[in-house]
Amino acid sequence: MSATEHRVNIIETRVLSDDWYTLKKTTFDYLRRDNTWQRQSRETYDRGNGATILLFNRERQTVVLTRQFRFPAFVNNHHGMLIETAAGLLDHASPEERIRAEVEEETGYRIQHVEKVFEAFMSPGSVTEKLFFFIADYDDSLKTGKGGGLEDEGEDIEVLELPLDKALEMIRTGEIVDGKTIMLLQHAALRVATVSAA
Repeated sequence: MSATEHRVNIIETRVLSDDWYTLKKTTFDYLRRDNTWQRQSRETYDRGNGATILLFNRERQTVVLTRQFRFPAFVNNHHGMLIETAAGLLDHASPEERIRAEVEEETGYRIQHVEKVFEAFMSPGSVTEKLFFFIADYDDSLKTGKGGGLEDEGEDIEVLELPLDKALEMIRTGEIVDGKTIMLLQHAALRVATVSAA
């Protein structure tokens, strides 16, 4: 039993949309810390869990990122062309298995060894998705294709190779605004700082 299982009593769950992913509205009673029950209602968007990866060349201090159009960002007053780490939904595969396939589809690099660095809920107020974060070494010998994603899935992905310092600066200037990408770039920067201090 989870620590909060006895504090949540689900009253009703309704599916609001089941087109691309599943949007549900759930009414439940929640036992507050003062021992009183409160009825609440929440909508949750379930798109499955995902994985993301930063390709990092330690010797050259470069990273591989992607740039693609994101419609939700576009309708929120952004031009929509987001610079990101390669990522994808698990689709019933293990995180390690899925991210190897995804990074090859998107960037053209065939990576064997991936290192899981952490996992996180990215928008837990409404989205059920948990992301598994990976980092992997890369060099030119691992480039087996041009990447670009899958056209039949609407992907039109540009592959970028940038100095780590430049990518970190692009966070400050607002050129990189994707949360998962910022987290992995900062993780890489902390690794570099730790190695330098040792």
